[in-house]
Amino acid sequence: MYNNRARVPDFAHFLAQWAADSEAARVLLDGLTDIAYGAGPSETLDIFPAAQANAPVLVFIHGGYWRSLDKSDHSFVAPASVSQGVCVVVPNYALCPAVTISDIVMQMVKALAWVWRCIDRWGGDPSRIHIAGHSAGGHLAAMMMVCQWTRYQSDLPPDLVKSVLSISGLYELDSVMRSPMLQSSLQLTASEVLRCSPAWMPAPASGSLISVAGALESDAFIRHNHLIQEAWGHERVPLVEDLQGLHHFSIVNELAKPGSHLHGLLMQQLRA
Repeated sequence: MYNNRARVPDFAHFLAQWAADSEAARVLLDGLTDIAYGAGPSETLDIFPAAQANAPVLVFIHGGYWRSLDKSDHSFVAPASVSQGVCVVVPNYALCPAVTISDIVMQMVKALAWVWRCIDRWGGDPSRIHIAGHSAGGHLAAMMMVCQWTRYQSDLPPDLVKSVLSISGLYELDSVMRSPMLQSSLQLTASEVLRCSPAWMPAPASGSLISVAGALESDAFIRHNHLIQEAWGHERVPLVEDLQGLHHFSIVNELAKPGSHLHGLLMQQLRA
């Protein structure tokens, strides 16, 4: 249920394509790479500014089960949005088992706070910050929606995150903890599962989340996809879709494709 690489025999093709397309995107967009949002070696982000000022900001959080992949593998998501006048930010985070998922959540809180404070230097509008995330990144994006920002730093706005597009996201970690394949490196505890399961938390006070997964994904991912709407309600999660013909890897390609249904959903959020 959770072994996506076993379910998609040619997964390596997708990962290689992402890396190659990301290298090309960095050349095409002439973005700024490895900007520090914190003091840790993994606490860096890449920025791909829009052509005009006061642009909406998209923060894309990569997946990899909190234990693999890198922001440099995901620059390829930027061109489709930059071409539509969006400032794109792709943060990195430390990987398990060197850190816990709780640590990673707080790294993303730190990154989003940095974006709110600093993104205007690169033409981004800090009052229009949106997040998209894939897989573990979808989980982290959902956690940012329930963050109590003013408790982290008192001058941050409570509605710092305006919307989330979660792609193949994971919303409760109890079942993840029970997967030996994952638990060997994630080393989740019962208390951490409680702290880091957005579907078990009260619905956020503001913002909206769209949840999508590939219809070809496992029953577990389809269950997660619908779980967040069941937990938070239709006001906060107005749309859930199982996208036909897509699996756990091909669905990310759709986000990077101008004119695709998935990229269209993202643009609707950014322009709301």
